[in-house]
Amino acid sequence: MNNFHYPDPRTTDPRERRWQRFFEVIPGIIAWFTLLGMFIFSFLVPLWVAVFIIAFDIYWLYRTIYISAYSIVAFRKMKRHERINWFEVCQKIIEPEKYWKEVSEEAQNAKRACRKKRWKLFSEEKRMCKKKLGTILELRKEIGEVLKRDPKKMFRWEEVYHVVMLPTANEGVEIIEPAIQALVDSDYPNDKFIVLFATEEREDREKRENKVNYLKNKFGKTFLDFIVTVHRVAPGEMKMKSSNTTFAAKELKKYLEEKNIPFEKVILSNFDCDTCVHPQYFAALTFRYITEPKRLNFAYQPLPMYHNNIWDTNAFVRIIVTGSSFWHMVEAMRPEHMVTFSSHSEAFQTIVNVDYWPVNVISEDSVIFWKAYTYFNGDYEVKPIYLPVSLDAVLASTYWQTIVNQYNQKRRWAYGIENFALLGRAFLGNKKIGWGKKIRHLFIMLEGHWSWATNSFIIALLGWLPVIIGGHEFNQSVLAHNLPYLTRYLMNAALIGLIVSMFLSLMLLPPRPARYSRKKYIYMFLQWFLVPITAPFLGAMPAVDSQTRILLGKYFGEFWVTEKVRKK
Repeated sequence: MNNFHYPDPRTTDPRERRWQRFFEVIPGIIAWFTLLGMFIFSFLVPLWVAVFIIAFDIYWLYRTIYISAYSIVAFRKMKRHERINWFEVCQKIIEPEKYWKEVSEEAQNAKRACRKKRWKLFSEEKRMCKKKLGTILELRKEIGEVLKRDPKKMFRWEEVYHVVMLPTANEGVEIIEPAIQALVDSDYPNDKFIVLFATEEREDREKRENKVNYLKNKFGKTFLDFIVTVHRVAPGEMKMKSSNTTFAAKELKKYLEEKNIPFEKVILSNFDCDTCVHPQYFAALTFRYITEPKRLNFAYQPLPMYHNNIWDTNAFVRIIVTGSSFWHMVEAMRPEHMVTFSSHSEAFQTIVNVDYWPVNVISEDSVIFWKAYTYFNGDYEVKPIYLPVSLDAVLASTYWQTIVNQYNQKRRWAYGIENFALLGRAFLGNKKIGWGKKIRHLFIMLEGHWSWATNSFIIALLGWLPVIIGGHEFNQSVLAHNLPYLTRYLMNAALIGLIVSMFLSLMLLPPRPARYSRKKYIYMFLQWFLVPITAPFLGAMPAVDSQTRILLGKYFGEFWVTEKVRKK
C-alpha cells in the first residue's frame, strides 16, 4: 500500500492553507520589492543603489561568461553524442570490460592517425580525425562509468519497453503525425515501443475520432501497441495536462498488469505531442537506464530545441525559444541543478510509486520531479541525455497573435513557481531530507524565478535611475559622474554572451526550407538586436505576471494550451 502523499495546492485544512499562502506570497513580494525598490531607493539612498548597480553589473558579467562557456561545452558534448551509435552500445555493453578494451584500442588507433596529420593544421582531414577521436574518447568515458557499477544489476536492452505518452487537447494531425513518424524513424526497434495517445473528452468528438482513426490506421501496426485513452475531467480535477497524463498512466498500469510486463522494465516518456526525437534518443536513453543500478531514482531529460518550425515563426519568438534551449544546455552540464522540463522520461515504476501527477497543478513537467524527490527523501536526480528533441516554437495565424501566444506560453512556464509553496510544505513534513538540501533547493528555485522576473528590468533601468532621481547632492559626486560609464563598460563586456548566442544559434539551426532564400540567414543573425525588447516584455513580464497572480491568489483555473500552426 502506497502511503506517500504530496501537498495539495487547494487544501482546505486551515493549518496547511496558512503554510500554503505563506510560501505562495514570498516570490511575488520579493519581485515587487525589487521592482519598486529600484525607484524608491534610487531616490532615498542613491549612493547605496549605485554601489549595488556596480556589484550587480560585475555579477552579470560573470554570469554571462559562465553561461557562454557552458553553452559551448554543452554544444560540443551534444555533437559528440550525436555521432555515437547508441544502439550498438546497448548491444555491446552487456560485456562492459570487453567493450571498454575494444573502444580503448579504437582510441589509440585514432590518436596515432591524428599524430600522422599533426602538420596539416587546418585541413579537413585533421578536423575529421580530431572529431572522431573526441567521439571515441567520449564513448570510452561513458563505458568507464559503467565499469564502476554492479554488473549484476544491469538489464539487457531487449528486456526494456518504451511507452511514449502523447497528451493532446486540440492539436491537429499535422502537428502529431511528425512526432510519431520520428519514433518510426528511430534507430531503435519499433516493436519495443508502445504509443499511449492521451486524448481529451472535451475536444470536439468528430475531430478527435478522425484524428485517432487516421493515426491508428497509419501507425497502429508499426509498434508493439497503440493505446488510445479518452480523459474526462472528474470531480476534484482541473482542465490540466497533468490530469490527462494521470488518467492515461493509470490506464497503462492496467494494460501492463494484463500483459504481465514488470513496471521497472518500462520507461515512460511523457512528451509534448509535437516532440520529434533525435534518431538516437531512445537508444541513448536505454543505455542510461539499463546500466544504472538505481534507475528508479532518476529522471531522464533530453535537450529541448524548438526547431520544428523555427524558420517560420517571427524573430521575437525565435529569440525567446533559442534562449530557452541555451539555458537547458547549460543546465545539462550541471545535473544537480536540473529539473524535468517539457518532454522527459522516467521509470514507470517511479510514476506509480509517487502516485502519478497531481490533477490540479499547472506545471506537470516539474512537479513530477519534486514529487519523486520527496518520495525518495532527496535521493533523486535528473540524468541528462545529451541529444536534442525538437518541438514547435509558438506560431499563430497572425504576427501579433504569435507574440501574444508567446507571452501566454512564457507566463505558463513561469507559473512553475507554484512548486515553491508545494515543495516548502513537502519539506516541512519530511524529516529525512537534510535542512541543507532543503534550503539549497528552495533558494535555487526562488533565486531563479526572481532573476527571471527582475534582471531584465534591473539592467535596463537601474544604471540610470540614481542619476535621474537621486537628487542634486548625489549628482555632484564622482560616483554619479562615473556610474553611467562603468555600467556601459561592464554591459559592453557582457555582450560576449550575445555574440556567442548569435553564432551558436546559427550552428544549431535545422536545414533551411527550400521556400526561404539564403537571405533568411541575415534575418536570423540580425534578430539578436531585438534582445533589449524581448528580454523585459516577453521574458520578465510573464514571470512578474505569474508571481503576482499567485501572490494575490488569482490562480489559473486550467492549463493554457499553446495554439500550434504549421505553414504548408
